[in-house]
Amino acid sequence: MKGVVYHGPGDVRVHDDLPMPQLRGPRDAVVRVTITAICGTDLHPYRHELPGLPAGTVLGHEFVGTVAAAGTEVPFAVGDRVLASDLVACGRCRNCALGWHYQCSEATLFGYGTVVGESLPGGQAEYVRVPFADVVLSRIPADVEDEEALFAGDILTTGYAAVEAAGLRPGETVAVIGGGPVGACAAMSAVTAGAARVVVVDPDDGRRAWARSRGWLAAQPDSPEAADADVVIEAVGDAEALRCAVRTAARRGRVVSIGAHHSPDLPFPADIAFARELSVRFVVGDPIRCRDRVLDLVRADRLDPTALVSHRLPLSAAANGYRLFDRREAVKVLLHVGDR
Repeated sequence: MKGVVYHGPGDVRVHDDLPMPQLRGPRDAVVRVTITAICGTDLHPYRHELPGLPAGTVLGHEFVGTVAAAGTEVPFAVGDRVLASDLVACGRCRNCALGWHYQCSEATLFGYGTVVGESLPGGQAEYVRVPFADVVLSRIPADVEDEEALFAGDILTTGYAAVEAAGLRPGETVAVIGGGPVGACAAMSAVTAGAARVVVVDPDDGRRAWARSRGWLAAQPDSPEAADADVVIEAVGDAEALRCAVRTAARRGRVVSIGAHHSPDLPFPADIAFARELSVRFVVGDPIRCRDRVLDLVRADRLDPTALVSHRLPLSAAANGYRLFDRREAVKVLLHVGDR
């Protein structure tokens, strides 16, 4: 089968001779992928910001498709349309019972090496094996398109979770640090939750222009337009973005970081956070917990994640998609598998 394989920084290639995945247990499923996507998190290894990812890894953790095979404990039939959570969790341990799926004792991520749990081939491929499919997969409602459902598996639920974690109250001001796809999902979720003012903060002219085209305010980092926000959502995942988030928050404001941080030595402006009495927390989106609520908002036309899509490419053009996304020449790149 075909799949997108990591060969090293800046080097991804489509292979056409990858082995077909097989069921390994009663809770496994194999999904025939129809649409997959390139996520900002995929750029960490691409930019050599995740040096531990081994060459040969099949990338990707955002995908939807149809069930091609299912174990005996999987409540889906062959042909069912399903979306996958980027996060794999068992659904049965103590932390899963509490709704803390990212803290599952068997948690892992598709296509991300051993950063979280065991290595699992990713979803930028024609087929993918899904462990704990009874938990990880969710049936796509008949009135939801594949492209819409795709976003509920990762970035839309991540943006939604950030707003939820912030305890956003109607009428408050929200600043989103980072105008990429995750930041955009946080911004649209904030509007849906009743924010009176949403400011997207990004140094890139193109991303600020795109944010304005969506009806949001946009500003350079540390500009007066973004200052004194009640809620600040950091959606980049690096030290400067987190520092900017703290500087942007109002006194007694709430800072929520949903950027994927990997540094063990992250500089943090504790002096500002202390003086302003800020609440700062880190949140990993949990599609398993949030996806049904997010899909309800999509079905009610209160969220439209497909507005983010700038490029639709065949899987064979994945390397070009990575280049476009890395150079910020794309907002969101979808990869259509096969002739669909």
